[in-house]
Formats: sequence, C-alpha cells, structure tokens
Amino acid sequence: MKFKKNIIKIAVDGFSSCGKSTLAKDLAAELGFIYIDSGAMYRAITLYSIRKGFFEDQNLNSVELIRSLNQVNIDFLTDENSNLITLLNGENVESDIRSLSVSSKVSIISSVPEVRKKMVELQRQMSSKKSVVMDGRDIGTVVFPDADIKFFVTADIETRAKRRFLELVEKGQNPNFEEVKKNLTERDFLDQNRKDSPLVKAPDAILIDNTNLNRKEQLELALYYITKTLC
Repeated sequence: MKFKKNIIKIAVDGFSSCGKSTLAKDLAAELGFIYIDSGAMYRAITLYSIRKGFFEDQNLNSVELIRSLNQVNIDFLTDENSNLITLLNGENVESDIRSLSVSSKVSIISSVPEVRKKMVELQRQMSSKKSVVMDGRDIGTVVFPDADIKFFVTADIETRAKRRFLELVEKGQNPNFEEVKKNLTERDFLDQNRKDSPLVKAPDAILIDNTNLNRKEQLELALYYITKTLC
C-alpha cells in the first residue's frame, strides 16, 4: 500500500471491549506500522497505584499518585509470537493489567488530569518519527487531533460483555458475567462523563459498529477507508 505521506498517524477510539485494540493491532501488522496501546499505559499506572496502596476501596489518593508519576516508566516490547508486552518499570505486567481489579479502577486513574497529561506526552514522543496506529478513548480528539484517519469503534453492551468475559476465561480467571457487564457499563459512564478528555466521537471519525462483524470483516472495512482516504 503506497501512501501520500511518509509518516501516518491512525487513531482508533471506542468503548471498553469493543474490539478497538484488535483492530489497531491488525492494522499495524497489515500496514507495517508501530502499534501503541494507550489503554495499557493507563492500566499500568492503575496497577502501580494499587501496588503502592494509593487506593482505599475505590477512593484514590491522587496527591500521592501525582507525586510518584516521575517514578513510573512504561514501555512496550514484542515477544517471539509478535504479541505486545507492556512493561512497568521494566517488569512484564501484561497479564496483571488485564485483571478485573485493574479494570474496575482504570477509569478513576484516567480521570486524573496530571496522569492524562503525562500519558499524552509519552504517546506523542512514541509517534514522533514513525507511522503509528494508536487506540484509546481520546486519541482522535486529544492525542492526535491531526491524525490522518480516525476510527470510532463500538458494539452493543451484550456483545462487548461476552467478549470481555471470554477474554478473562482464556486468561485462566473465573469471572462472573453480570459483574463484567456491570464493570463495562460503569466504565462507559465514567469515560463519557469525566471532565478531562471525555470519550466522544471526533466529528471527522469514521464509525465502525462491529456488533455483527468478525475480526477479518472489521479489518477489511477499515482498510477500505484507509485506501480510499490516504492512498
């Protein structure tokens, strides 16, 4: 695929467990771009905060977290099977950050303005010299408002809950479906109603509802729009 520009930025936003990370990974692999999982970055800081005792139930000591931000280093590497691994201060935390305990608190962490500012700085640094695909909740609106193409991915809540439930089961966990669904509903509300960088569809984003699409169909649809727009 030949592009009009040398460096391309693709933004993929959407709700929790809607398949945006799958789409972003598939696009990066297909196009030979770098994939950046912004959600994993917020999950890593959430895990760090839990380990440091910054949470008392669902109440976050944001003052202590903000003081500690300079002690947090987040990076990514790819294993021999091309799977993305999230590193928190050099430790592989890819499995830990996908737990329900982290999921239930990540929206609280991501609502802290100082955390979002720090993450946006890191994300922009990662994408300054290479073509990237980045997924998250504010990529097309805040991180890359000038992205070359933006997608907003969604699916109905039942479909998303089933996907998340199966993902947790595959990781060896024993989730309760209704708890998973409740967690997603709560995260949707928090993400859409936070004051700093709420989850919204950018006016120029292309909507992809993948409720009835499989992985291949979703990728082919996105590639169609990319070819039409950027080539």
